[in-house]
Amino acid sequence: MQVKGSVAIVTGGSSGLGEATVTRIIENGGYATILDLAEEKGAELVDRLGSDRVLFLKTDVTNEEQVKLAVTKTIDKFGGIHIAVNCAGIAIAEKVIGKEALHDLERFSKVIQVNLIGTFNVIRIAAEGMMKNNPNDEGERGVIINTASVAAFEGQIGQAAYSASKGGVVGMTLPIAREFSRHGIRVMTIAPGLIDTPLFSSLPEQARNALGAMVPFPSRLGYPSEYARLAESIITNPLLNGETIRLDGAIRMQPK
Repeated sequence: MQVKGSVAIVTGGSSGLGEATVTRIIENGGYATILDLAEEKGAELVDRLGSDRVLFLKTDVTNEEQVKLAVTKTIDKFGGIHIAVNCAGIAIAEKVIGKEALHDLERFSKVIQVNLIGTFNVIRIAAEGMMKNNPNDEGERGVIINTASVAAFEGQIGQAAYSASKGGVVGMTLPIAREFSRHGIRVMTIAPGLIDTPLFSSLPEQARNALGAMVPFPSRLGYPSEYARLAESIITNPLLNGETIRLDGAIRMQPK
């Protein structure tokens, strides 16, 4: 599938990995709808990239009706939906048995709700829209790209909720890809390592450099644009399906 002329929805598209992905899609001749809660940043991105190619819709990915409405508005504005990139997510750091209390069950559930159930919610609703597309020469109707994390494989102490949510994203990739194969819709997942997103921007430079030094090569934090480049490669390579690709510079996370 070519990016040029294709229509994408990108959750968490107002910043970080999502913003980089939206920008690359537009630069390559595609169209994009940003599904995010950050209205101000979303509006700035629309202004920068052009309202004729970018639409912002304030959307909670865990809300079925809001996601359905976003997909409908995307199809109404751009004429279809061919790509869905799930970048929305949250993270917490909390031990299961802390010094003062047990891990808060509500916070654990919230992470699962946003990162795993929110991703699944977008997958199913976006795929329903993609099924209406005419297949291209390869028989493709759509591509779905999810975001996991290396924490799905090497979760650190304090990452029980985050690792569980991202492990779930990895785990559902293959069965959904197998199910959607009859419809010509591919499903892939990217598992980033240490990427220089807004999560790291508040850290002192010394701390950022120390984190980057943990990566074997290149020994630095990854760039959101590198995630976007991989997403583009997945979109354009029809044989990539049902797999999780690590984007991590060969890092393997230590217990803490």
